[in-house]
Amino acid sequence: MLSHFQMFAAYNAWANRLVYQAAADLTDDELHADKGAFFGSVFATLTHILVADRIWLHRMTGHGETYAALNARPFEDLASLDAARTLLDRRIIDFTAGLTEERLAADFTYVPVTNPVAVSHKLRTALSHIFNHQTHHRGQVHGILTALGKPSLSLDMIYFVRTEGKAWA
Repeated sequence: MLSHFQMFAAYNAWANRLVYQAAADLTDDELHADKGAFFGSVFATLTHILVADRIWLHRMTGHGETYAALNARPFEDLASLDAARTLLDRRIIDFTAGLTEERLAADFTYVPVTNPVAVSHKLRTALSHIFNHQTHHRGQVHGILTALGKPSLSLDMIYFVRTEGKAWA
């Protein structure tokens, strides 16, 4: 199970890099255009992913930034958001590298942003959610990019494993 999460952390960083590279090619109007995704635009969706990841990592480690709202806007430009994403992906990789099977199986308690009532479940459940949540919203960004007429991205995890993630092949 541990190597599974380490693979997802590496995949996550790889997929984020591809999405941010595609976003860097957008005009400012395209980057901020509301195309009907849950958070509207590419920029707002990428910001939400970062905010949610920071909230979760803070819950799990007690360190780093956290927010009181899932639609917080800590950055005003893509370059700053991209730099923060790169650092956060490194933190997620390092976090998963330091986990043990026992910690993954241990109970994890936190207070959700959307409903301030303590929730408990296994840490592995929360970690699974983080990676699933990212994939979900990256898919929305991919849909926006496609709607803007941009080239399709190959974000399948198996493509990552066949290219950069050979350690998990």
